[in-house]
Amino acid sequence: MNRRHCASAAITLVCALSVLITPVQAFAEPAPPSPSDVRSASGSKAPKKSLEEVRKEIDALYRKAGAATDAYNLAEEKAEKQSVEIVKLARAIVVGQSKIAELKSQAGAQAREQYRSGGLPPGAQFMLSDDPQLFLDGVNRVREGQQAAQGVLGELTRTQQDLETYTKDASTNWKKLEANRVRQAKAKKKINAQIDAAKKLESQLKKEERARLLKLEQEAEYKQQTAWLSSGALKDINREASASGKEAVAFATAQIGKPYVWGAEGPKSYDCSGLTSQAWLAAGRPIPRTSQEQWRLLPHIAIKDMRPGDLIIYHGDASHVGMYVGDGAIVHAPRPGRNVTLAGAGSMQILGVVRPDK
Repeated sequence: MNRRHCASAAITLVCALSVLITPVQAFAEPAPPSPSDVRSASGSKAPKKSLEEVRKEIDALYRKAGAATDAYNLAEEKAEKQSVEIVKLARAIVVGQSKIAELKSQAGAQAREQYRSGGLPPGAQFMLSDDPQLFLDGVNRVREGQQAAQGVLGELTRTQQDLETYTKDASTNWKKLEANRVRQAKAKKKINAQIDAAKKLESQLKKEERARLLKLEQEAEYKQQTAWLSSGALKDINREASASGKEAVAFATAQIGKPYVWGAEGPKSYDCSGLTSQAWLAAGRPIPRTSQEQWRLLPHIAIKDMRPGDLIIYHGDASHVGMYVGDGAIVHAPRPGRNVTLAGAGSMQILGVVRPDK
């Protein structure tokens, strides 16, 4: 309960500070060139962007980087699984090859024995005897010999078929692995491009302008959170966390202050889904690595039914995720340049809620 009150107090403090902010409509130095900065037909340059316009542009760039990060993380997860499968298949191929060599050796021994006995199995010679008992023993030995030979040949055939399947599967998984590596490389390039563009925009701001930019971000979040609370969203949300949910929340909140790094899963830094997936892993419930897969695969919960530990998925493309901690707050890793922090659960566009331990 103390943690819930602390979370509420932290949100209230941020909101109170945001109320005191007066939006700044322009800044001294222009943002770097963009499509909106082209010269007009008369040769005059377009007006300078306001700081709020720059904030929105930076936010859009980081949003795109977040979506690309999800693609990178998913490709990395698939590549890891395929690598494990390839290793398993390689081991199965070695075992299969060894077994085939052993079975061929057995079949060869049987053939050599038959050749030494004049082309007849050992038991067949007794079948030619006039002694009734020897004749019966010969029949049994021939039958046993035939069954043994058929068994060796049948097992050899099955092992060869298994070996062909293993080899084919290994080749397929290798192709998938390479395809995922290509996707990783493309996603990584896209992420770096978006982050570099956002950093470039921020770097051209003066120190005081960067401080105002941060406050504008907080003001925008406060505005959305206020609208969400005014809708009555928290009216019926008073459920207690499950035992696993409490463990997940404890882990996630313990990471507050650590930096956002795309693709990171701790322990020193996290991206948004790296934080939530590791929190639930610490609670003994492994979940998908990316926010999009968490949205796709985990059970969906109505907002009015959510409880601490549930994951709130944000934006239409499910590119961001935070963990609900109660009192209308989430803990999340926001974006590059920011640290794991508490924020209003309604401070971003909510897509829906999922429950890892349903």
